[in-house]
Amino acid sequence: MDTIEAVPPLEEARLFSRVSSISRVSSISRVSSISRDSSISRVSSISRDSRSEEELVRGRRGVVGRVKGSWGGGGCLMRHTTRILLLAVLCFVSSNPMALAEPNHSKDISSSNLRQMEKLILDNIIGPDNYDKRIRPAGVNDTGPTEVHINIMIRNVQTISDVRMEYSIQITFREQWLDSRLKFDSMAGRIQYLTLTDTNMVWMPDLFFKNEKDGHFHNIILPNLYIRIFPDGGVLYSIRISLTLSCPMDLKLFPLDRQQCQLQMASYGWTTEDLVFLWKDTGPVQVTPRLHLPRFTLEKYITDYCNSKTNTGTYSCLQVDLVFKREFSFYLIQYYVPCCMLVVVSWVSFWLDAQSVPARVSLGVTTLLTMSTQTSSINQSLPPVSYTKAIDVWTGVCLTFVFGALLEFALVNYASRSDKHREKLKDKIKEWEVEHQAVLQAQMEQAEHGNPGDPHSGFAMKPLVSRHNGAMGPTGDKTQPCQVHLTQTRKECCHSWLAKFPTRSKRIDVISRIIFPMVFAFFNLAYWSTYLFTEEEEIPKQQ
Repeated sequence: MDTIEAVPPLEEARLFSRVSSISRVSSISRVSSISRDSSISRVSSISRDSRSEEELVRGRRGVVGRVKGSWGGGGCLMRHTTRILLLAVLCFVSSNPMALAEPNHSKDISSSNLRQMEKLILDNIIGPDNYDKRIRPAGVNDTGPTEVHINIMIRNVQTISDVRMEYSIQITFREQWLDSRLKFDSMAGRIQYLTLTDTNMVWMPDLFFKNEKDGHFHNIILPNLYIRIFPDGGVLYSIRISLTLSCPMDLKLFPLDRQQCQLQMASYGWTTEDLVFLWKDTGPVQVTPRLHLPRFTLEKYITDYCNSKTNTGTYSCLQVDLVFKREFSFYLIQYYVPCCMLVVVSWVSFWLDAQSVPARVSLGVTTLLTMSTQTSSINQSLPPVSYTKAIDVWTGVCLTFVFGALLEFALVNYASRSDKHREKLKDKIKEWEVEHQAVLQAQMEQAEHGNPGDPHSGFAMKPLVSRHNGAMGPTGDKTQPCQVHLTQTRKECCHSWLAKFPTRSKRIDVISRIIFPMVFAFFNLAYWSTYLFTEEEEIPKQQ
């Protein structure tokens, strides 16, 4: 009987290592070429190939044959058991080829394939043979204008200049439109959008800012912009821009005013027949939550349309009005309180003695010069305008009160000198009256003693003039003493308490102490009520 020739152990090990390496290489190469959706069927084919290789090895070893007699001892049984175990391991490895690969190797391969697929899509949709960026996208029903939806995000407002009437702002500007030429397959949702950083690769709207004075893009570290292309052909363009825009201001209510600054965006070359700008339906204007301005508060924004018609056509235009409310606390501390204090200080001269000329003059002149300096500093921070501002009314009235206090001292000084002159005149009149009383008494004594006096004397020959009620009589008549009556004070026209102040200068000071504060308080009441109510009325007009 024929016997089975045993395969040497060394050759057996070589055969099995070769089979294992062949199985491993074939498994890895096939895994890299299959997709996730067809992995199960291809793994089954790998298992069938592994079984055929197993049969080939078994044939080469001469396992199949006629068996004569017994197995030929324990050594043959051991070799047969080893073959069975190796075949079982080989079948397991063949049926699970993914176990030979590293855990994340399949993911890396899938990601690289996805990037390669994105490259192929971009080359296909924006290649020079398939896409012409000079042609605008088709509009509604392929005949209407291209609709571009716009929204902006206000990132920062750097400055608002009253003198230059401009403001600087930093925004994130976004445009969205539909370009059917850029449609692509999303690979069952695995590609949400494609990202570009070069605006020269696709068609772009020719938008510009109408009231722009200066502006620049941000290029640190790289240009702050991107373009996203979505599977349905939608295009999103986003860029960060810093702009300096003109803002004509109405300063009639300064510093109790609100300023409405505009941001206008329009098409430069495409008319409304080809291109239309629209505000985004939700959130057309967004404001960063931490926006802070030193002298203003952004109260609200108002979106509107401002299509402009020229001799070359009608162009689409969008407009957003930013309403800034001026912070009044700064101006209250810097302007209003100091002016009010200067006015009150000027009233101190009313309590000083009228004879303290140097003190009252220096106080009045100092407050007047300080008030003038304050007014000049206010005007330097504002543009020269032809109308009167609210701050001009305040500073003008305060300056008038300070100047009025200085004029009051001039009037008091004049009244004081006039009172002194009247006192001197009154003393002279009293001396003259005493002198004439003495002469009259001497004549009366001579008449009683029968001495008519010297015939050449004027006292005996001329009648005496009685100054009592203007009566005149001869010398022998009973005459009354000569009396001089001064002009009496008009007590009926003054209050009873004015009788305590006999001089006119003192009365002027006392009256000024009451009149000046009362008039200033009335002015404050009229000023604040007028301008505060006017400020509230301006809000509906701006809306």
